[in-house]
Amino acid sequence: MDEQLTLAEIERKQDLLQDYSPAQRALNVLQAEEGDIQASFEKLWAETNGTIPTMAEGQSIWEVTKEVLRDEICGDEGFKAKVKEYNNNPASAPLLTGLIVYVASLAGATLNPAIATILVLWLVKVGMEVFCRYTEPNNPN
Repeated sequence: MDEQLTLAEIERKQDLLQDYSPAQRALNVLQAEEGDIQASFEKLWAETNGTIPTMAEGQSIWEVTKEVLRDEICGDEGFKAKVKEYNNNPASAPLLTGLIVYVASLAGATLNPAIATILVLWLVKVGMEVFCRYTEPNNPN
């Protein structure tokens, strides 16, 4: 699955989210990492939480986060509707910001909004259905 944003995609989102500073931090990191979603996520995770935790063999904090995100949003019809609404109007900063705020508050925890921005930008790029099917347990990817 494509875990990369183009520089043009990043620039469009920078313009769109110019008034939301957590997104700007995420987009600056994405630009520095040449659009690499996983590298950007891990850099922001380390900035926010210190060191990246040691995971079981074959796992990374990125993989575990995708699993948790899947568990939280793939059955959430309200979130799917919000993503669909954004996809129908991708120039809407309030809709995109709303998705970021929603993901940042999942599972009763507060996820750094810059990290949530990375997750949402990747999610809207690949699409909800693709994300949910791709991350299904026992999917050989």
